[in-house]
Amino acid sequence: MHKKIAVVVLGTILISCHVHAQFKPSPEGLKLERTLQLVKGLYVDDVNSKEITEAAIRAMLAELDPHSSYLNEEEVRAMNEPLQGNFDGIGISFNMLTDTLYVMEVISGGPSQKVGILPGDKIIQVNDTLIAGVKMNNQDVIKRLRGPKGTVVNVKLLRRGMPQLMEFRIVRDKIPITSIDAAYMVTDNIGYIRLSRFGVTSASEFKQAESRLKSLGMKHLIFDLTDNGGGILQTANEIADEFLDDSKLIVYTEGKNQPRYTMNATEGGELQSGKLVVLVNEASASASEILAGALQDWDRGVVVGRRTFGKGLVQRQLPLPDGTMIRLTVARYYTPSGRSIQKPYEVGRKDVYDQDFMNRYTHGEMFDADSIHFPDSLKYKTLVKKRTVYGGGGIMPDYFVPMDTTRGTMFHANLNARGVINRTAISVVDNRRNTLLQQYPDVVRFMADFQISEEIEQRLRAVAAAEQVTWSEEEYSRSQSLIFVQLKALIARDLYDSSAFYRIINEESDIFTQGLQIISDDLRYEDLLQGIGSNVAQQK
Repeated sequence: MHKKIAVVVLGTILISCHVHAQFKPSPEGLKLERTLQLVKGLYVDDVNSKEITEAAIRAMLAELDPHSSYLNEEEVRAMNEPLQGNFDGIGISFNMLTDTLYVMEVISGGPSQKVGILPGDKIIQVNDTLIAGVKMNNQDVIKRLRGPKGTVVNVKLLRRGMPQLMEFRIVRDKIPITSIDAAYMVTDNIGYIRLSRFGVTSASEFKQAESRLKSLGMKHLIFDLTDNGGGILQTANEIADEFLDDSKLIVYTEGKNQPRYTMNATEGGELQSGKLVVLVNEASASASEILAGALQDWDRGVVVGRRTFGKGLVQRQLPLPDGTMIRLTVARYYTPSGRSIQKPYEVGRKDVYDQDFMNRYTHGEMFDADSIHFPDSLKYKTLVKKRTVYGGGGIMPDYFVPMDTTRGTMFHANLNARGVINRTAISVVDNRRNTLLQQYPDVVRFMADFQISEEIEQRLRAVAAAEQVTWSEEEYSRSQSLIFVQLKALIARDLYDSSAFYRIINEESDIFTQGLQIISDDLRYEDLLQGIGSNVAQQK
């Protein structure tokens, strides 16, 4: 439907919406409602009122800013589920490779574990539907495995060493969604916590991880927010509260129709002492930026990595009567020093906004700190040490780590895109799980002793050939060390848990490596907190 027709329909829903019931219909609203009536009554063909209304809402909100949006019923569920902390299902994580569902992890205490499903099992049939050997995406599989608590799903699976399919009757239950990807001790006194999102349960998960690591001797922390796209503001506030003294400002919001609203730390935070390094990158957004910005402004820790995404617009979720929702931007986020987190955008040009990452890449910002310059108008001072930090969108780290492209090749990208590396790792564990666990009873032993053998390398080549990935010896040579680390980390994740994956993959992460060097060096850490030793370009 033409955009102009779609736009004029919007007023009907907005006017009838209970959220806006306190507003009297405006002349413009009546005009839009009349237009919808005319379209429905006189248009040459049949009109799907729901479709053109949704198109109208999306089109109107797209004219406001990059983050105001409309969500239909399915989009509302998809948005809320990762943040709510649980869903109803059978309690597995899986990979869909070459039309086969591989069980990667069985959640402890969940429905699948209770009936005896194991990692490495291949689910062939769900109820009466064959899911193996057919074209079915992850969402299609998820719809069949998930369902209301207490309902039953019957699965047939293939297990290595068993001559025929095994049948299981699984009663669905509440399954927790965790947001701590990894929590482990890097050294005797330096801990590491990686947070993937800010959900309902993330603060309590963080505090549990913190408490466990402190019991193991943690005095200092590397807090990894790379690739964390954000989530619930209150959760970010609760986690920031662990690091900051009583009454310190964490974030404030303000908008034309929204008075200034502040969130402050309370007393009793358990991580107010000790060195702290916060890892961020270009995919760290929203709540991640609020947390990193607050810790940076109060000189509580050193931020290491690359400039964050720059998502500093506050959306209010406004439900509509039919179960859909408008997420309307009502304010902006500001760090304690007064910096706006939101990067610049041009009204109505979301296409340009979405290209920001590519623009950073093209202009060299991802690779060279000298390519990043800030005008005087974007200079701010931290609240304790009075060192210079920068506004202009996102959080600029105290120490910049360029993106490493020396080992990246199109060949490596193709292996990832076609699932070759992941599939190879799964097959290694599938064939040798018990032997590997006997040989490497824990991840520490695995990290120290396991090597990618020639047999595994040949299996990688065979899987690549099966997936019709053209083999390039020159590009393979450049990417080999990276591929081997990925393989080792994926095998460890399948054998142990996600913390094992990050223990290994972090050894090849430049951001993690720099963060560890900084937190391990008292003088360098203190210099960065004084504004000395930063490699961020000065303003020009």
